Amino acid sequence: MKKFGLIGKKLSHSFSQAYFSKKFKELNLTAYTYDLYELPSIELIEKILADKELIGLNVTVPYKQDVIPYLDSLDQSAERIGAVNVIKVDDDGFKKGYNSDYYGFKQSLAQWLPEGLGIQALILGSGGASKAVKVALEDLNITYKIVSRSPGKNEIGYDELSEVFSQYQLIINTSPLGMSPDVHSSPNIPYELLNSNYYLYDLVYNPEITEFLKKGVDKGAQIKNGLEMLHLQAEESWAIWNSK
Repeated sequence: MKKFGLIGKKLSHSFSQAYFSKKFKELNLTAYTYDLYELPSIELIEKILADKELIGLNVTVPYKQDVIPYLDSLDQSAERIGAVNVIKVDDDGFKKGYNSDYYGFKQSLAQWLPEGLGIQALILGSGGASKAVKVALEDLNITYKIVSRSPGKNEIGYDELSEVFSQYQLIINTSPLGMSPDVHSSPNIPYELLNSNYYLYDLVYNPEITEFLKKGVDKGAQIKNGLEMLHLQAEESWAIWNSK
C-alpha cells in the first residue's frame, strides 16, 4: 500500500482527495490511497508520519508553518517562504518539506496578467498562504504591500486602505474569507473604489465566485479564483512525491 493524504483542521470541502483518487484510477495505481486527516492540533501529525506506508502529504490551513518542526529538512523554496504544503517521506522515514503553492500561484498569475502591465499588488492576509504569494510576486518583479488585521512592520491595516487603494491594481485574497460554507463573508476593502483597471485574484476556489470576486465583477474588475492554482500545485505535489 502507498498512502498519501491531506492534513488540516477542517477538510470537508477539500478538493485534493477527489483529485488524487481520480489520478490514481486513471493511472491504474490500485495500491495508492489518498486520505483526509482532520487534526484538532498539529501534534497529532506524529502518528500519521510514523506510518511506514506513507509516501506524501499535502498540508493546508492552519498548519503550513506549524508542521515545520516535525520535518527533517526543507526544500529551498519552502525554506525561503517559511511555509510547507507538501511533505515527502522517503523509504528510510526521512521527511522533507516543500512548497508547491508558490509554483501554482506564480504560474497561474503569470498566465493571467497581461504582459507589461506594471502594476503593484495588495496581499490580503498574512498567514502561510500569503508567504508563498509574497515570494512569487518578488520573483515576478511585482511590488506589493501586505494588509493585515493586526499589521506589523511593513504591513498596513484594512482601515488604511482607502488612502492608498489607487496605487494597487492587483488585489490578492490569501485569507479563507468567503470559503464554503462561509460564503457571504469577504475581506473588508473599499469595493466602491474598484473599476475596470483592477485585477482581483482569490486563492479560494469553493465557491467558484466568492463574495470578494462578485463585488469585483459588479465594479467591472477582472477576476480569477484559485482553482487553476490548485491544479498546478497538485501536479507539482505529484511530481515531488515521484522524484528521486
